[in-house]
Amino acid sequence: MRIIGGKHKGRDLAKLLDSHVRPTAEHVRGALLDLLEPDLKDASMLDLFAGTGALGLEAISRGAWRCDFVETRASSLHTLKANIGLLRLKSRTRVFKKDAVPFAAQLNAGAYDLVFADPPYGSRMLDHVITSWQTRKFSRVLAVEHETTHVVPKGGVRRVFDDIAITIYRITAEEFAAAKGAREGAPLEPPAE
Repeated sequence: MRIIGGKHKGRDLAKLLDSHVRPTAEHVRGALLDLLEPDLKDASMLDLFAGTGALGLEAISRGAWRCDFVETRASSLHTLKANIGLLRLKSRTRVFKKDAVPFAAQLNAGAYDLVFADPPYGSRMLDHVITSWQTRKFSRVLAVEHETTHVVPKGGVRRVFDDIAITIYRITAEEFAAAKGAREGAPLEPPAE
């Protein structure tokens, strides 16, 4: 596994030796970030179900300002922290050992510019994250990875890669400005512990 674009292009990442975790394939990660390129510059990001962190780290490599990672599995957290260290990005990242579903449900409106969610396939966790986003508008863009057979709400742009789908939801700049305006002057903070 490696970074495939941006400042850290070609840098190898630590491998996760856990058969229960499925990192986003490089070609899917590359295509997703190509689609999100206009949104990446100086973006504040959140990577839910972060795993190895490859998606968020690739986004920083391509111009995002910072990324917060949410993950619960010990093996994934170990690899994620190793990858942050390999790329020397500690000052631009935060890692939360939390359950991603309640974490997302507690986010304030306008908390991030861009959120990635790639939960385990076959679970309903993705549905909960999307519902939280629809209710709270915690980011301008929500990009989710799922099986093509997983039915997600309409309103997003969908791209298919074999049996994997990426759906990208957006709110307008006006909606996002209104959401952020409600928090004007407040620091970017994750939900309270």
